[in-house]
Amino acid sequence: MSITLTDQDRPELQKAIEEMVDSGFTGVTMRVHDERGEWVGSAGVRKLGESAKPPTNGHVRIGSNTKTFTATVVLQLVAEGKIGLDVPVADYLPEFGMDRRITVRMLLQHTSGVFNFTGEYYDDGTFAPGIPATTAGQEWVDNRFKTYLPEDLVRLALSKPARFEPGTDWSYANTNYVLARLLIEKVSGRSVAEEMQRLILGPLGLTGTAAPTTQSEIPEPHAHAYYRYEDAGRQKTVDVTRQNPSWISSGGDMISTTQDLHTFISALVGGKLLPAPLLAEMCTPHPKVGYGLGVFVQDTDCGGTVITHNGGMAGHAALMYSTPDGGKTLTATLNYADDAALSLGEAFQKATQRLIKEVFCGGQAGSADAAEPAR
Repeated sequence: MSITLTDQDRPELQKAIEEMVDSGFTGVTMRVHDERGEWVGSAGVRKLGESAKPPTNGHVRIGSNTKTFTATVVLQLVAEGKIGLDVPVADYLPEFGMDRRITVRMLLQHTSGVFNFTGEYYDDGTFAPGIPATTAGQEWVDNRFKTYLPEDLVRLALSKPARFEPGTDWSYANTNYVLARLLIEKVSGRSVAEEMQRLILGPLGLTGTAAPTTQSEIPEPHAHAYYRYEDAGRQKTVDVTRQNPSWISSGGDMISTTQDLHTFISALVGGKLLPAPLLAEMCTPHPKVGYGLGVFVQDTDCGGTVITHNGGMAGHAALMYSTPDGGKTLTATLNYADDAALSLGEAFQKATQRLIKEVFCGGQAGSADAAEPAR
């Protein structure tokens, strides 16, 4: 049975999340499972203008952690013989007229080269917009209850020039995972939410996790998410906790809790969801950025490795880290005021590096590179 530790038992962990609040986050909750037991803490506020802390069992929009769940379902369908990792995506989804060189594996590893429908950042500093995502300021706020069909997001992306020839480079694109969702639904004949329930949420008892697709509500309890933008020369901050997540689709639409994320990542890397050969493929990193099939594989400077994905989703974010054996995990939720300039990006990077140092390196100098919140 797990021992639950308090703030007093792990003051360094409480201090770390309090410093995150000091750096600009509205609220932070964190859960750590390691050889000392389970530690849970929170800092900051649940809602602006109130004093209550964020609930440690709160629901949060997990952003691109959704990609790890989606990749796992695809790989489970590979294990069931319904999908081939190295089969052209066009064989399953012929309606899009895709380049036949793009395989299922390339979707999961972000090596397809397809345009990112939420906007593409190029190496020369230019930005090519897609749909009105959170980089669009008030236009995103005004559209936040609009329903986008995943097929339309894909068609928009495929109407733009590819970033590179399939399989020749790496570039993070939410489009890859919307295609993965459509692939899941095509081969299974069920919605992605139903397949997620059948293959992951049901077997692991993840009652706090959902794939809402178009539903705008988030279950109680939860901390609040905010978005800041300029309107007629004045700064406005609005509560965007309720929103239709179809604009990001399975690039980042899921809701979960720190407890469910811990259960999921420890079960995944512990071999409870995938056969060993497929888990090994999932955790084999691309040489450019250390991305496997739906997970980042990062070396820590203290000599270890963490399997991870993080995600930001319009004022909510989630962190998910595990040692390769699942024996030590860190899961966290963040609430903050997002904006078009991604102003908290640097604070997010520094905070995640600090947390890795505290949890996986015993506070020693050195840390893993942190993945930015995906847009």
